[in-house]
Amino acid sequence: MINKIKSFFKSESYQYFELAMLAFGGLGIEVLYAYWLEPLIYGHPMNEFTATERIIHWSVTIITWLVVAAFIVRSAKKDLGFQLKGIDSKWTRKGIIASCVLIGFMVLENYVDAGGLKIIREFQKLGVLKFVFQHLYYLAEVVLFTLIIVFGQNSLEKLFKKKNVPYGGIIVGLTWGFAHCFTKGSIWIGLVGIVVGFLFGAVYVFWNKDFKKTYAVLALAFII
Repeated sequence: MINKIKSFFKSESYQYFELAMLAFGGLGIEVLYAYWLEPLIYGHPMNEFTATERIIHWSVTIITWLVVAAFIVRSAKKDLGFQLKGIDSKWTRKGIIASCVLIGFMVLENYVDAGGLKIIREFQKLGVLKFVFQHLYYLAEVVLFTLIIVFGQNSLEKLFKKKNVPYGGIIVGLTWGFAHCFTKGSIWIGLVGIVVGFLFGAVYVFWNKDFKKTYAVLALAFII
């Protein structure tokens, strides 16, 4: 048993897992900004940020996330020979169904949470400038949790030798999804995040692990 554990930490599977956790850690940097660094600088908590302070927060977070994403992709190519690109897979029935289920679930969940269609409610609440920056922030966030899915999937596929299980979705659900228990202060939101994360992973598998199609569907589901 000990030898198996040691061999895992030296395996390619573990290297992919490290990249998935690095993507998750990249998302977590925002917590340091929002709950420690920025309140220290501005002298008040995040829920009291001015419009300018909130835009600065989104801008710094976006830059940080994209730098982390670029580093992960470069490391995967250099150390593992892994190319992160779409494979231009055809539109499949399974992919379309999985995408519709995910988008439908997200629209319903966001509608209940926001009291209306999320994208419209946010536009009404934020105005044009903040709306634009927040949605750029969403798009950058989707990059990192898609990377959690991609590298989590590769890690556990190599470990368990099965390719049709949405391992990446399980990992993103238990990391990014469940983390919402703490960032949003609700166990229910965390549980919903686990379900959503699993659906994200299913979309990736049903699109034959095409990064571009998966990202497009996840971004649409996340924004609406």
